[in-house]
Amino acid sequence: MLNRTLLGTLLAAALIAPAAAQQPAPLPPGSPLIGRPDSDEAKKLAPVPAPPIAAAADKLPIDKLKAPKGFKIDVYASGMANARSMALGDKGTVFVGTRLIDKVYAIVDKDGKREVKVVASGLYRPNGVAFKNGTLYIMELSQLSKIDNIEDNLDNPPKPTVILKDLPKDEAHGWKYLAVGPDNKLYFQIGQPCNNCIPPSGYGTMRRVNLDGSGMETIALGIRMTMGFDWHPVSKEMYFTDNGRDWMSEDLPNDELNRMTKVGQHFGSPYCYQGNIPDQEFGWGRKCEEFTPPIMLMGPHSASLGLKFYTGNAFPAAYRNQIIVARHGSWNKSNKIGGDVVLVKLKQDGNPVATQPEPFITGFLENNTYVGRPNALLVMKDGSLLISDDWNGAVWRVSYGNARTAQGR
Repeated sequence: MLNRTLLGTLLAAALIAPAAAQQPAPLPPGSPLIGRPDSDEAKKLAPVPAPPIAAAADKLPIDKLKAPKGFKIDVYASGMANARSMALGDKGTVFVGTRLIDKVYAIVDKDGKREVKVVASGLYRPNGVAFKNGTLYIMELSQLSKIDNIEDNLDNPPKPTVILKDLPKDEAHGWKYLAVGPDNKLYFQIGQPCNNCIPPSGYGTMRRVNLDGSGMETIALGIRMTMGFDWHPVSKEMYFTDNGRDWMSEDLPNDELNRMTKVGQHFGSPYCYQGNIPDQEFGWGRKCEEFTPPIMLMGPHSASLGLKFYTGNAFPAAYRNQIIVARHGSWNKSNKIGGDVVLVKLKQDGNPVATQPEPFITGFLENNTYVGRPNALLVMKDGSLLISDDWNGAVWRVSYGNARTAQGR
């Protein structure tokens, strides 16, 4: 016969076991769902996964996209699953990185007839691409590689040579944007490895290295996650987008457009968002005035990603040396925003003319559903603008007036 102590233990275990079995499995570190409120409405919100393959050429939603009067939109190239960051080669080759697959593409344009080639594969999150002096630079999750003389070897490219390794491997905000600055250094970010946390030392930073991968230094702090930065053509100051935290509310905080005027600035995350909202958890004892505020708010959860100064001559003069931003579109809002490309006009002092960006290319978001998601931007030598779309696996071309608009293949 069981004694009372043992019987009580068994009964308690029997009662606890079903409740324990019903507990959901813990979310993996860095999951975007960490911190989601326990409400029915919030539980409906989750990241919107991109299609696993590129859209067929005849299924691209070109009829949905709208541009201002005088502008034209056409398909520059398609068939590139998860097309993301772009870089332009000296001979006109457009290189395209990816985040969810292992490839880097090259779009070769010969007399308006375009062909897509794979120039690197077997990589891990090769989101960032940059080009300088004949060399293609590729930034994966945790390392930086290069391929020399790439445009002379597009049909038989050598494997990338690693020039910088042992960068953080965190999956949350781990993919990186890459660009060559006016000082001929390579710039990239180390994102905050979470939705909202006090990041370990070295995270939430902007960094730069020499073209051979040496001399890495941190030049800015408090950056949650940027996927686009560029330098003012005159002042050479860096401007960059930054995505605000999730789960504060559907309407706060805004994504940011930031301006870096000196090395060492702190842009607030995770203590202060959008320049004027102390974080609910980590803002205690801190003041937003301690940090560099954004120069423009880009909309709550709009996923403002790609950023380029328009330096071409083909668009009207009002676009010259102004900022164009690709807003990928929200996921943690019941009524989504973004899914567009917007214009930010600047005054001579480098600050925005208005408090909000102007619409430029719209139509990627229809009836609260994505038909495309603009990601990165590239100004071409003829003054046209390319927009990568990782939803459709395509690159769109925006031209003005009578500029050539031949369809890509």
